[in-house]
Amino acid sequence: MVAMLSAGQEPDYWNQQARETLQKALNAASQHNKNIAQNVILFLGDGMSIPTVTSTRIYKGQREGKTGEESTLVYEEFPHVALSKTYNTDYQVPDSAGTATAFLAGVKTKRGLVGLDDRAIRGDCTSAQGHEVPSIVKMAKEAGFAVGVVTNTRLTHATPAAAYANSPSRDWQSDLDIPDAEKPFGCKDIALQFLENFEIDVAMGGGRSSFMPTSKTDYGGNPLLRGIRQDGRNLIDEWRLARAKLGRADFVWNKEQFDNIDPNSTDYILGLFNYEHMDYEALRDDGPEGEPSIIEMTEKAISLLRRKKDRFFLLVEGGRIDMAHHTTRAGLALSESLALEQAVAKAIEMTDDQDTLIIVTSDHSHTMYMAGYPSRGNPILGINDKDLGLDQLPYTTLGYANGPTAALLASSFSETGKRPDITSDDTEDPQYTRQSLVPMLSETHAGDDVAIFAKGPMSHLFHSVHEQNYIMHVMQYAACIGDYTTQCHTRRGTTTTGSEATLTDVRGSQ
Repeated sequence: MVAMLSAGQEPDYWNQQARETLQKALNAASQHNKNIAQNVILFLGDGMSIPTVTSTRIYKGQREGKTGEESTLVYEEFPHVALSKTYNTDYQVPDSAGTATAFLAGVKTKRGLVGLDDRAIRGDCTSAQGHEVPSIVKMAKEAGFAVGVVTNTRLTHATPAAAYANSPSRDWQSDLDIPDAEKPFGCKDIALQFLENFEIDVAMGGGRSSFMPTSKTDYGGNPLLRGIRQDGRNLIDEWRLARAKLGRADFVWNKEQFDNIDPNSTDYILGLFNYEHMDYEALRDDGPEGEPSIIEMTEKAISLLRRKKDRFFLLVEGGRIDMAHHTTRAGLALSESLALEQAVAKAIEMTDDQDTLIIVTSDHSHTMYMAGYPSRGNPILGINDKDLGLDQLPYTTLGYANGPTAALLASSFSETGKRPDITSDDTEDPQYTRQSLVPMLSETHAGDDVAIFAKGPMSHLFHSVHEQNYIMHVMQYAACIGDYTTQCHTRRGTTTTGSEATLTDVRGSQ
């Protein structure tokens, strides 16, 4: 049933709302925060397209008993919003490795490359030599920050990998993945680079398999799951030994162990909560041997990082939004997107926007669309309540331009001239797969721009349509690190008025 409107029928409601919003904008225009960012938190919704953001907003409101459209995600209230152009240097529609290198290492690059510039060739080890680009995480660590990486994908997946690794292939997550023909040329797998490149204070995600040798049975006790490393190295044990020389280091693999970590007495955390990717939030086991949520991981990470150092950098990736879209399960995608929003809310609660820059963005879009003319308040995961197709059959408000369900659609057309009838389907089941047009084994990314939401020091520098690699440069500039250590908008203990400083001779401008 469509929910009744609680307000908004009369012109005065809309006029007053607009006047209040305008006044906020006028006030904000004269109050740009030009402090040095003592902390930077980058939230990355993998595949969180603008239609995903819109749908999540409605989904959130409807879960609260409202019509939904009037709802607001916490980051939609940030004062500064821009758009990001996501293409790779060789593809109009990007992948997550090339985009992660852009927003974490500051240069656009080819599809499939991690932490390398465009001169490297995917899958070619020798081509990577001399073309490594440092990430904002490495720069922050070198500047004395505590640093953290939180994801619900494998810790070696494309986005988190670009925080600490340089690889000619996003697929080289363990030594098993490197082709025999490339091994003699010295490239290290991504998991090994996590151990060796520099110390990350807090790292949490999934993907235990790439850190364990084939002789090691997985921590969950399943005898069928063993490590996949062929070099015989147990990187988890090596991490514990190396970090224990620097302070208290806790490796945890389940919810109970995670809950028992005291961030006030722990110096390093490595959490690997799944053999592969972590579970979807809607399907997550919250029991003792289950997994923490992305909200809980964000809270624990901030607590440790801010206690350990005066300044910190944290990357939080909601990576399973993307994976839900690839299977055309929009319900799971919105649930994941809402969980990320709740993690952002937790970060806002724990920090001060006078000294903490918070950015929420995405790496790329997806082909999910929101179509037709459903009534206000119609369930966002439901069937359009106003329109039928020309075949006189219903369709869902959310669908996909391509994906694995299109083959069933084509078969039904060839037999009956109609699409399958979804009248009796439970479209609000999170695992429901939606109709798609072009048959593909997996739904694909899309090439449209994605949003950037920002608050805190120097967040006003996000103001128009930007190349994606610009994000990393703003983070450096706001925190006065890396390329902008000596050419920064201000210095500690001083204030700046008027326009920002003119930049010259910035290194790393390739």
